[in-house]
Amino acid sequence: MEAFFISMSAVAVAEIGDKTQLLALVLAARFRKPLPIIAGIFVATIVNHALAAELGILIAGWLTPEILNWVLGVSFIAAGIWMLIPDKVDDVSDGASRFGPFITTTIAFFLAEMGDKTQLATIGLAARFHDLLSVAAGTTIGMMIANVPAVFLGEIAAKALPMQLVRGTAAAIFVALGSVALLEALKLI
Repeated sequence: MEAFFISMSAVAVAEIGDKTQLLALVLAARFRKPLPIIAGIFVATIVNHALAAELGILIAGWLTPEILNWVLGVSFIAAGIWMLIPDKVDDVSDGASRFGPFITTTIAFFLAEMGDKTQLATIGLAARFHDLLSVAAGTTIGMMIANVPAVFLGEIAAKALPMQLVRGTAAAIFVALGSVALLEALKLI
C-alpha cells in the first residue's frame, strides 16, 4: 500500500500546472463531453504509466537527454501548429471530431505523457518499490485527481470562450514547450 499511496500523492502534486492539465481543459472545451474525456485520460495514463514502470528505464538508457529533448521539442511545436488548424467540425454544436473525444483524448494524453515529469516519476517509483502494479495504479489515480477537475472546468469554459481563443492559447503553450525543449537540446538554457 505504501507504493500506491506515495505514487498517487507524488503524481497528484507533480501534475498541478502540468501541460496535461491544460490539455484536459482544452479537450473539454472542444468536445464538451466530460465522461469520454475522463475515460480517455484514464486509459492513456494507465497504459503509459504501466509501460513507463516496466520499460522506461530500458528506453531511457537508449536515448540521451539531448535526443529526447529534440524529439519532444519538434513534437510539441508540430502539435501547436496543428492546433491552429480548425477541424471542419469545430462549428458543429456537439464539437465532435472524426475520432471523437475518447480516441482523441487517449492518443493526445498518451503522447503528452511521453517524457513528462509524471512518467519519469513513475519510472523512479517503480525502481524504488519494485511493485509495478501498485506504482502504475497509484500514478494513474494521481493523474486522475489532478486532471478530472480540469475537465469539468473546461466544460464550463467552453460556454464562455470562443474556440479560436482556446486553440490559439493551446498552440502558443505547446510551441513554447517545444521551444524550451529545443533550447535545452541546444544547451542554451
